[in-house]
Amino acid sequence: MAVHKLILNDIFDEVSHTLIAIHCTIEDYRLAYLLNKNLKISLIRRKQDLDYFNGKSTYSIFEWEDCKQLITWSLVSNTCKTKVYQEANHNSLFSTEEQVTKIHYLIPECKNVNYFLKIDDEFKFNEEKQLIKRILEIPQIATAYIIDGSQLKSKDNLIFS
Repeated sequence: MAVHKLILNDIFDEVSHTLIAIHCTIEDYRLAYLLNKNLKISLIRRKQDLDYFNGKSTYSIFEWEDCKQLITWSLVSNTCKTKVYQEANHNSLFSTEEQVTKIHYLIPECKNVNYFLKIDDEFKFNEEKQLIKRILEIPQIATAYIIDGSQLKSKDNLIFS
């Protein structure tokens, strides 16, 4: 009796997407509005933010599903600031607590990136250049560039479904 073995590793390893890093200091909703206006897309905030580490850090996410071209666009924040109270370690008679702001990153390798724009479709090089050019036309954005997602250590954090 012959044994047939199917190997599907190659099929599931390659997920085609384009990942764009965006550096800017504006709020997430304002960036989503400006991207919608310049790129002619319709990003809408999800009802629930991305929740990692059991609620210790949440990241805002805006999505748009282009039904005509079957492409999903996602704009996600890379930083989450949380306020934590910890005891001050002073040699004092009274116990005091101080408030400390901790910053968590969705992709710790890219700490200087403020937002990621993930497009679940792989564009050609010319299309990527045009997309970056249109994003950089927004005056509030300092810079934007393509990141190779396969080189990231924490690429699993970019799975939003």
